[in-house]
Amino acid sequence: MIIQRVVLNSRPGKNGNPVAENFRMEEVSLADNISEGQVQVRTLYLSVDPYMRCKMNEDTGTDYLAPWQLSQVADGGGIGIVEESKHIHLAKGDFVTSFYWPWQTKAILDGNGLEKVDPQLVDGHLSYFLGAIGMPGLTSLIGVQEKGHISAGSNQTMVVSGAAGACGSLAGQDVMAAGALKTQKAANACTQLALSCVFSDVPQPVEWYPPHSIGHLLGCSRVVGICGTHEKCLFLTSELGFDAAINYKKGNVAAQLRESCPAGVDVYFDNVGGDISDTVISQMNQNSHVILCGQISQYNKDVPYPPPLSPAAEAIQKERNITRERFTVLNYKDKFQPGLLQLSQWFKEGKLKIKETVINGLENMGVAFQSMMTGGNIGKQIVCISEDFSL
Repeated sequence: MIIQRVVLNSRPGKNGNPVAENFRMEEVSLADNISEGQVQVRTLYLSVDPYMRCKMNEDTGTDYLAPWQLSQVADGGGIGIVEESKHIHLAKGDFVTSFYWPWQTKAILDGNGLEKVDPQLVDGHLSYFLGAIGMPGLTSLIGVQEKGHISAGSNQTMVVSGAAGACGSLAGQDVMAAGALKTQKAANACTQLALSCVFSDVPQPVEWYPPHSIGHLLGCSRVVGICGTHEKCLFLTSELGFDAAINYKKGNVAAQLRESCPAGVDVYFDNVGGDISDTVISQMNQNSHVILCGQISQYNKDVPYPPPLSPAAEAIQKERNITRERFTVLNYKDKFQPGLLQLSQWFKEGKLKIKETVINGLENMGVAFQSMMTGGNIGKQIVCISEDFSL
């Protein structure tokens, strides 16, 4: 059987910007038979994510990511349908996902490395398993739970950079989702995804509130997003319920941040690093917390991870006792199942808005990756390989 796949064609260099031409598509033969424990799958959707920039280097700089090899197939988050199975727990027609899905139209995979998913959790929107009801959603949820140190009733202010991206758009609204429960306990909780910490103890929902009022209902003073276009700012405030949004490409970011966060910043969900993060840290309060989710502005530079702060920002961090710890969601696998169920529940109840930017065709994997790395997406960047679910 002849299939198509995408391989790493060239490396951009540790200090280079990735381009679509770093990848190429080619045709190869797929074995006609599968062995015991294996499945043959047809790829439906693939994910491109910022962390993949590290995999384009010979050394990823991490102990949990292996580099892509030249002229070898790339991989990442993917979802597909089982066409043939010799695995005891997987059957023809099952939908399965993996964090290491090869970028090819069909594949023969070890069934033990796949997770069967239930389309009902996402109302049939299978690509959501690569975003809000998948790794990005878990990263946002668990990141705020574990590193945000949210205190109920304390009127904390959260700032999210990269706020219109896959993780940022979720970190900026999940608390609002949980905030739709009009109870005294919910009214005293605070900011975004952190509501998951108390959700299980909150009585059943008795009244629904539109997203723009939920942050205030909970007692949050501000939820502020930072992004790079007017369109994204409008999306954050009009659709996701952010109190304010700052376009870092327009005007003075520090001045806009002071205006948007008059009481300072208590929690910073950092997706970008660099100058933006230095600016946010300069306005953070005593004993505040940085959730180090990603550093996309630094991925094209030969620097360690997490990248060091500027001397001025580092001095402020130490003086104000600001925590800034590396966060790796793969270290919290015991929280994946309850986290996914919580995210699915919020989605089904209409409290979690999911946004995707979709490009069609395996041949456009490089185009999608380059666009994502330069801010061309709103929400999760997805590549649709096939929407044919028939067998």
